[in-house]
Amino acid sequence: MTCTALPTIYWSGRKALTFVRAFALGALLLLLPALALAAGGEDEALRAAGLVDPTQLDQTLVLDMRYATTNNFTGKQVYPSARCYLRQDIAARLVKVQQALRSKGLGLKVYDCYRPFSVQEQFWRIMPDNRYVLEPVRKDGVILKSSRHNCGAAVDVTLVDAKGRELPMPTEFDDFTDKAHRDSTKASPEARKNSRLLEAAMVAQGFDPLPTEWWHFDGPGWKNYPPLDLPLPQGN
Repeated sequence: MTCTALPTIYWSGRKALTFVRAFALGALLLLLPALALAAGGEDEALRAAGLVDPTQLDQTLVLDMRYATTNNFTGKQVYPSARCYLRQDIAARLVKVQQALRSKGLGLKVYDCYRPFSVQEQFWRIMPDNRYVLEPVRKDGVILKSSRHNCGAAVDVTLVDAKGRELPMPTEFDDFTDKAHRDSTKASPEARKNSRLLEAAMVAQGFDPLPTEWWHFDGPGWKNYPPLDLPLPQGN
């Protein structure tokens, strides 16, 4: 499923003029990230595309951006920096989850946020299984099918205690087995309890849990956001 769908257009008088104006405005908004990127600012391009860094909204969020390290299923550093970007509304919801958890002496650790489409293509070549890595489709330079991560509308997280230590979960991050599925009973009672606690906290703010990965959550309204292939900033 793609992050966006193209509408059917009917041309008729004033409606046609309204559409042309809206199309021109949309084209300009799409051009802004490219202009910012051409000026040498990856961060500026991502912000022009409508993404924000949630750690600037709440500095208590813990980052462990696995694809900026070799500690991930590829065994390679894929991202040039350990930066998290999300759509503004989704970032705000994540902060609300963090605030609710902090009242219980807990918090979030973030594994992954926005993912450039070209990285999704790399992942599919390594793990061509739609249960864990959504197949990316690009034709003639146009993205037709993408992950919610490519839209900046999904986030991978786990729970930590007040000292930043991870709570036991059913599996490690990026464990592509059925033990990571939400309905699995193979993990310990404590791990399953922690997974359910994380899920409840995220769902309370509108996030949709992926059935096959206890760490993955899609933000509400993800269909409204287009997929992107803007690079992440260099360095931390």
